[in-house]
Amino acid sequence: MADSSEKQRQSGESPRSAEPATLPSVNAVEKPEPAQSSLHPAFYVVAWIGFSGGVILFNKYLLDTMGFRFPIVLTTWHMVFATFMTQVLSRTTTLIDGRKTVKMTGKVYLRAILPIGFFFSLSLICGNKAYLYLSVAFIQMLKATMPVAVLITSWILAVAPINLKQLGNVSFIVIGVVIASVGEIKFDLTGFLWQAGGISFEATRLVMVQRLLSSAEYKMDPLTSLYYFAPVCALMNGVVALFTEVPTMTMQNIYNVGYVVLIANALVAFMLNVSVVFLIGKTSSLVLTLCGVLKDILLVAASMMIWGTPVSGTQFFGYSIALGGLMYYKLGADQLKQHVAQAGRSWQEFGQNKPATRKALIFGLVLFVMFILLGGLAPTYAPEQTGKLRDYMGFNTGGVVNAHP
Repeated sequence: MADSSEKQRQSGESPRSAEPATLPSVNAVEKPEPAQSSLHPAFYVVAWIGFSGGVILFNKYLLDTMGFRFPIVLTTWHMVFATFMTQVLSRTTTLIDGRKTVKMTGKVYLRAILPIGFFFSLSLICGNKAYLYLSVAFIQMLKATMPVAVLITSWILAVAPINLKQLGNVSFIVIGVVIASVGEIKFDLTGFLWQAGGISFEATRLVMVQRLLSSAEYKMDPLTSLYYFAPVCALMNGVVALFTEVPTMTMQNIYNVGYVVLIANALVAFMLNVSVVFLIGKTSSLVLTLCGVLKDILLVAASMMIWGTPVSGTQFFGYSIALGGLMYYKLGADQLKQHVAQAGRSWQEFGQNKPATRKALIFGLVLFVMFILLGGLAPTYAPEQTGKLRDYMGFNTGGVVNAHP
C-alpha cells in the first residue's frame, strides 16, 4: 500500500517538474502585441509643418497686425502656458515619462538647465522682437543661417573640432542669405540685429543642449526638455517684461486681442512641441530636411500673400542658393545623389503604373507654382491692384502693418 501511494505521489510530481519547460512557449503565445499606430507618417509631417508655420504666422499677426506690441509679454505667456500643460501631462499621461530616466539633481539644474534656459529665453525675446520690424519672409531667409551659427558656436565652445571642409560646405548658405539681404526692399537694421541676436542665442542654446545630451543619463525628448526649461524661461522672461513692457501695458491691450486668441496662440505654440515628439522616429532625416525647406518656402509665400510683403528677384535668387546649401550641408553630396536617383526611379515606376494620376499631379503642381509666383510677386510689381484685392477680401490691417513702435 505504501509502495502504491509512493508511486502515485511520484507520478503526481511528474507533471509539475515538466511544467516550467512549457512556460516560455505559453507566455510567448499569450503576450499581447504592442499597439501599432494607425496614422500614416504623413499625418505627423503635416501636423508639424502646420504647427511650426502656424506659430510664426500667429505671432506675426498678434504682434503686428493686431497691434499687441509686447513680444516679451507674449513669450512669457507662452512659457507659463507650457509650464502648466507639461505639469498636467506629466500627471495624467505617459508623454513626459522620459523625465523619470533623467538623473536631475540640484547641481545639474543649476549648472545646465538654468544656463540653457537663460539662452533659450534670450532667443525667444530677440526672435519675437524681430517681428515688429521685419517681414516673415525675410526672417525665414535669415533663419537659414542657423546651421552656420551652430557650427561656429560649437567651435567657440570647443564642443567640436574646427573643420574647414564643413565651413566650406556652409559657405553657400551664407552667400545666399547675404544676396537675399541685399535684395530686401524693406531692410531694417534694428530688426536685422534683433534677429541676428536671436539666431546667435539659439545656436548657443542648441550647442549647450548637445553637450548636455552627450551623456546617456540626460537624454531628453523635446517635450521633456520643455518640462524642465519652460519654468526657467517663464521666470526670466517675466522679470524682463516686468521692467520693460508691463509699465506701458494696460488691460485694454489684452481686451483688444481677446483671451480666446491669446489662449489659442499659446496652445498652437505648445502643440508644436507635442507634434515634434510624435514626429521623431516616424520619418527619415531626408524627409525632415525636405519638410523644413518646404515649411520655409510656404511661410515666405504666406507672408507675401497675407501681408503683401514685396520680395525682389534678387531675394528669390539668394534664398534659392541658401536652401540648396542647407540641403547639401545636412544631407551631403553622396546621399543627395542617391536620394535623387531613387526618387527618379520611383517617379518613373509611378508613371508606368498610374500615368493618369501622374499627369494630374504634374498639372496640379504647375497650378500651385503659378499661384505662388503670381500671388507672391503681385505685391512687388502690382502693389495698387494687390491692395485693392486684399481690401476686398478683408485683409485690410488698418495701416498697422510694418509700423514701428
